[in-house]
Amino acid sequence: EVQLVESGGGLVQPGGSLRLSCAASGFTFSGYAMMWVRQALGKALEWVSGISSVSSIIYYQDSVKGRFTISRDNANNTLYLQMNSLKPEDTAVYYCAKGRTNWNVRTYENDYWGQGTQVTVSS
Repeated sequence: EVQLVESGGGLVQPGGSLRLSCAASGFTFSGYAMMWVRQALGKALEWVSGISSVSSIIYYQDSVKGRFTISRDNANNTLYLQMNSLKPEDTAVYYCAKGRTNWNVRTYENDYWGQGTQVTVSS
């Protein structure tokens, strides 16, 4: 079965950096687009970034563009999110999500979720 395990979150000061990881298993990781989504307290799930199966298509939400970098290591079934210049408004639980196709980086499967990893940006 599909398993997604997020890690790397923590408490950082504004302007700081974190690198999130998502270990994936139970499916052919290299054949699917992957995404990062986040959920702030009391708010809806928010799409953050997506990357196609071979990294040819990459998109970011405007609010994180220039600060976050999504990448993947298909050999190790791992998705990453490098987060720089963090802001308090980035505070949320971050989840990775499996795409429905190899190319669509905006639409993810709703059936598979990991535990998420908490990112807190505060002074």
